[in-house]
Amino acid sequence: MSKLPGWKELAKGGIVERAGSSADKDVSGWRTYRPVHNIQKCINCLRCWIFCPDSAIQVKDGKVVGIDYVHCKGCGICSHECPTKPEKAITMHLESELKESK
Repeated sequence: MSKLPGWKELAKGGIVERAGSSADKDVSGWRTYRPVHNIQKCINCLRCWIFCPDSAIQVKDGKVVGIDYVHCKGCGICSHECPTKPEKAITMHLESELKESK
């Protein structure tokens, strides 16, 4: 059996800077559903913040204070992970219904 090379013997790989980042882009137009945060029902467990793939959950002093809708794609992970019952502190609503009600 041959010995595998150690990390020092491997070829150097390339570096890709900011590949796929949407940090400087407005992705709100991608959304079909929008998360709506109810501060009265929120227990500030921060599960939504931990699981949000877009870092759209805004936290200050250990509490959820809002949602950054510019970077939220509307995936619904925050609502799915919310443990509050019977109704969740983050609920998903059709974007078109929210725009019509304004």
